[in-house]
Amino acid sequence: MSPTPTPDSAALAESTVEQPSGTSRRQFVGYVLAGTTLAVTADVAWETAAPSAAHAAGGSPIPSNSTFSDHYDFLDLYRDSCLPTNHLLALSITPDGKALFELPRQEAGQGITTSFAQIIADELDMPMEDVIVTLSDGRPELVYNMLTGGSTSHFSLWEPVKMSAATARTALATAAAEKWAVPVSSVKTRDGAVFGPDGQMATYGSLSEAAASRITKPLDVKLKSKPGQFVGQSIGRVDARNIVQGQKVFAMDLKIANAMPTMVCRPPTLNGTVQSIENLEQVKAMPGVTDVGAISRGVAVRARTFGQCIDAIRALRVSWGSGTIDNENNDSLTAKVASVLLPISPASPADEVIEEDYVFHYRSGSPLETNCAVADVRGDTAEVWGGHNMPIITLQRIALMLDVPEENVIVHCTTAGGSFGRHLFSDASYEAVEASKLFGKPVKLMYHRTDDARHGRMHPMMVNRVRATKQGNSITSFVMSSASSACDWTHGLGEIISGSATAQDPRLGFSGNKEFGNLSVSMGFYQLVTSVPYNFGPTAVYLNEIFAYDTLPTSAVRNVYSPDTGTARELHVSRLADAVGMDDYEFRRTFTKDDGWRAVLDKAAEAGDWGRTMPEGTAQAIALHSEYQCKVACFMEIDARPAMVNRKIREAYTGPRVTKAIMAVDAGKVINPRNFQANMMGGCMDGIAQALTASCHIEDGLPLEGSWDNYRYTRQWNVPYVFECFVMPDNREIGGGAGETGVAAGQSAAAIAWGRAKGTLPTENPVNFRDPLGYVVKSRIPPIPQSPINGRRFAR
Repeated sequence: MSPTPTPDSAALAESTVEQPSGTSRRQFVGYVLAGTTLAVTADVAWETAAPSAAHAAGGSPIPSNSTFSDHYDFLDLYRDSCLPTNHLLALSITPDGKALFELPRQEAGQGITTSFAQIIADELDMPMEDVIVTLSDGRPELVYNMLTGGSTSHFSLWEPVKMSAATARTALATAAAEKWAVPVSSVKTRDGAVFGPDGQMATYGSLSEAAASRITKPLDVKLKSKPGQFVGQSIGRVDARNIVQGQKVFAMDLKIANAMPTMVCRPPTLNGTVQSIENLEQVKAMPGVTDVGAISRGVAVRARTFGQCIDAIRALRVSWGSGTIDNENNDSLTAKVASVLLPISPASPADEVIEEDYVFHYRSGSPLETNCAVADVRGDTAEVWGGHNMPIITLQRIALMLDVPEENVIVHCTTAGGSFGRHLFSDASYEAVEASKLFGKPVKLMYHRTDDARHGRMHPMMVNRVRATKQGNSITSFVMSSASSACDWTHGLGEIISGSATAQDPRLGFSGNKEFGNLSVSMGFYQLVTSVPYNFGPTAVYLNEIFAYDTLPTSAVRNVYSPDTGTARELHVSRLADAVGMDDYEFRRTFTKDDGWRAVLDKAAEAGDWGRTMPEGTAQAIALHSEYQCKVACFMEIDARPAMVNRKIREAYTGPRVTKAIMAVDAGKVINPRNFQANMMGGCMDGIAQALTASCHIEDGLPLEGSWDNYRYTRQWNVPYVFECFVMPDNREIGGGAGETGVAAGQSAAAIAWGRAKGTLPTENPVNFRDPLGYVVKSRIPPIPQSPINGRRFAR
């Protein structure tokens, strides 16, 4: 088989097996694992994991102190937590010449099965189509090394995966050299084969047994010193054909014997409880229904079809206990969050104070695929299938639920239809396990869309108080005090000890205050992801939270704090620009910390044609954001004028529409530029939605939004006509994260653009929160129908 064609494939077609000499970061010890065919792993040394120092401070009018994340951020923390178990990640070569790697991360549409195939194919000198990357089952022995979140996958696995592939290549070359009785330095590898000095050739498959070892043994290995064919190339996704042909297999597509559709009748308020089922026997007798019973979060119904499940749920008469926020609404929740803002020290009398509070409301974390899982509990064993960003803690908590040993539980990771933080928690898997145990039968449990919108997890709301001081045209200090509704961190770093310590779970011997346990993690994570890329003199950022983590169902939604803190910061930077009489671009260019920032700022401004004359009611904006060791500049143009009636769908939009979005990103080494740009585009669309239209309106203890029809995510009518993402040239060995990086920059730019078009910068996101249907002429909208299960209407 020939390699996937790329522009540089001819020049990079082969490599000589380099012999280790001296000491180098690219030199390490690999291991050939005991077995009948070749399987390898690598020893990633601790000293390779020094803090990345991706952002260096530079000169400015008044230099600022760095924030914690400038020196050590969540990527660094998570990479270091994986180091002790990286040697347990194995790559194998089969007799038919395939390279197999079980990826200990969740594929949820971000494209990591493709990018890791690129890495392996490059380092192994083999065609990409011969690299098979699958999703690993939950493996408790990996401890922290199965967390998918925080845009960490590439950063944490880049080195161990490259080293495993290099170890396999070296073992295969050594086996061929021994077979031909020639020095290993005289053989070359390319296209999945080893070539000898006298015309010999052996495929990797034919060498897999010879390269294997009956005992695990060390092997001196060196990474390739030249670029390969695949890393850095825009290669199509390995699963693209299956996706567009509808052949991609998700959890609900699995054919598990006797696993029948199951749904849950849920309470009318968040965290309400079942008191009694008044017509249990009548519902059990309905067509298709096999089982009905109460579980911890509602009443589960198992039937032959999902439609029959819905019919049964509609017929159920349940007496519900109270929930945790029954009498609350957005205003009361906002007031409580704002009440825990930590104070900011008084300013110097000589300083002019510029201070503002910025409010960011709850928003849904629903991906396209609703919460779902398949479970089969039999006796003292359980097997579960679903999208799991943290399969280890899922397995361990299921073992605790069932009071069985961990080795009796198997958790499979299926490709997920999006995640955005939702799959950090395995709520559907736990409910499926409960139902399967209760009924004694396998279940295929699925949330319907309204359940997902109202009882799924939300991004916690936040209030940011930002105070800057100035003397003349110099900014003399910058402080942000953040208060948030508690984000649930009880998943820990993906395993039971850190998760239970956060939750103070008494089942594992913890007996402390659960609010404090969760808050300590929140404060630490906030510092790892919150930064200020400007020289504003003394700088400080800090967080406080209110509520127990289980008061409202929350989770990270494409990060937790940075979209809100970043947008509050950038809105305030634009206020400072106004205060000193500079435009947004000029001010940012003057006060940003280093040339890297100025490079992305200049690129975005140039590509967007910053400063061109704009009609009244339209505006330009530009914003900066640093996250996951990427520097992002986002330029936007917005049209906030009333639009014409769209006769086809009989709605008249009163704006606004982002008409152009340009992003420039310094991300270091980018494995697949096209996929990176796609992630940035998705993040930008999320940001536009969160700034302009999308949020949860909570009334009497439950979100009113019940589906995509009234949860106003970015739609076709407000997607930019023009989107471009410029990836700056490589400047370091390992690239930053892309999955969440575009959100805060996009949200900031959209909020600023709206403010510039309207003449007043907003203090509340989304900007339409007080009039959620204000972008649509209400008289032309037909009434929103009753939810199929929970009959609440969206407030008009």
